[in-house]
Amino acid sequence: MPQNIKPSEVSSVIQQEITKYDAKLKMETVGTVLQVGDGIARVWGLDKVMSAELVEFIPTQRHSEPIYGMALNLEEDNVGCVVLGDDSVIKEQDEVRTTGRIAQVPVGKALIGRVVNALGQPLDGKGPIVTEDYQPIEGRSPNVVQRQPVKEPLQTGWISIDSMIPIGRGQRELIIGDRQTGKTALTIDTILNQKEEDVICIYVAIGQKASTVAGIIDTLEKYGAMKYTIVVSATASDPAPLLYIAPYAGCAMGEYFRDNKQHALVIYDDLSKHAVAYRQLSLLLKRPPGREAYPGDIFNLHSRLLERAAKLSNELGGGSLTALPIVETQAGDVSGYIPTNVISITDGQIYLEPDLFYAGIRPAINVGISVSRVGGSAQIPAMKQIAGRLRLDLAQYRELAAFAQFASELDKTTQSQLIRGERLVELLKQPQFQPMPVAEQVIFIWLGTNGYLDNLPTGKVKPFVEGFGKFIHDQHPGIIETIKKTRKLDMQTVENLKKAVEEYVKHTEDKT
Repeated sequence: MPQNIKPSEVSSVIQQEITKYDAKLKMETVGTVLQVGDGIARVWGLDKVMSAELVEFIPTQRHSEPIYGMALNLEEDNVGCVVLGDDSVIKEQDEVRTTGRIAQVPVGKALIGRVVNALGQPLDGKGPIVTEDYQPIEGRSPNVVQRQPVKEPLQTGWISIDSMIPIGRGQRELIIGDRQTGKTALTIDTILNQKEEDVICIYVAIGQKASTVAGIIDTLEKYGAMKYTIVVSATASDPAPLLYIAPYAGCAMGEYFRDNKQHALVIYDDLSKHAVAYRQLSLLLKRPPGREAYPGDIFNLHSRLLERAAKLSNELGGGSLTALPIVETQAGDVSGYIPTNVISITDGQIYLEPDLFYAGIRPAINVGISVSRVGGSAQIPAMKQIAGRLRLDLAQYRELAAFAQFASELDKTTQSQLIRGERLVELLKQPQFQPMPVAEQVIFIWLGTNGYLDNLPTGKVKPFVEGFGKFIHDQHPGIIETIKKTRKLDMQTVENLKKAVEEYVKHTEDKT
């Protein structure tokens, strides 16, 4: 022992260390990787693991971030885990540990304005997400007693949807159609329209190209929508397990706001790719295949996701989570396996037809097949008052248009119905990134259904309507304010509208 160290000092240091020592017993179940590949790892030794529990892989190769997996198949001699990350660094005989946690994601206000992956980890380079709140990705949907009927409108800003296929807060409305028919465009405009509506939006991109997702984020930032939006991105280059859990993660983030007396909108774009990712995992886990090689629980996959959308009872705060799932069809086949499954779960569907899209009618909504099972409950009284007439006029036009091409002479009633229908179709056309406030929608539909557009050439309908909208804002702002406040179209407002139309017609005639 060196001369300058005293035994008494050494013993006092040891005594201090002994008094500070606190033995904590930590129980861990440790297993070994038997086989790994294609995002699936078979593990031996995890006897106490729970279904859907997170497990941590300890690769022998050095790796900067922990690699997590999720236990899905609990078999007699091994556990089938999906790897939520890069499986190329995991090798046979690597160690695997249980975490005691069911798969969960961070939730809360800290995520608003951020772009995250399916595990809630940031992808936008804006630093870590600081939140103490976590929720399991697989939540239990509210029961019948905990819900109330859907009765508040969720305005999309699309005149054709808000008038004829209304969506309410807490509803599940499917958007279905072939690729490149405007499904994503419709949902992006719905997000843009929530700027003044106090609705938190969650956009979940499942299996899309990274460049497409980047374009959507740029659009949301350009129009100031990222201030109230969370983007969950699981692109085509990500492993199938991340595509599988992405919609559940987005739903858990939305449930946080629903359960805290707020309103949230979650968009799943799209569930066709989600089903394909789940089929891939199921086949690799050697689960028995069924129709079109999808596993037997493919219906449950989407029903347990979409049933979590709800309008909660007043006792639970009255918050809501609205779901807009997207499903892509092949060559317009609405009767496919996944489309029919999701149609049967949701409260209606908006069908986008390629023929209408290529004919320049955008949004390309087929009003005949599209339906909202909530109906007028999700509309303001003013819209409910005039929307029935609009739907009837369009239905008559569709029937007559089919026969009119074969007829040589048409009576005056048929001609007038055809003219009205053509003008209404023109009225319902709407460019992207221009969501329309509901008060303006009511005024424009009132113009169309009351015959004020019938005498105009079809090409002049849109300029007339846009010009009248500007005229109302400048000269008669009280009309719009009245509809906004009362949400009704009373006799006095109708009289004021008639006078305003006469003024505007005279004003345009004077100009010409």
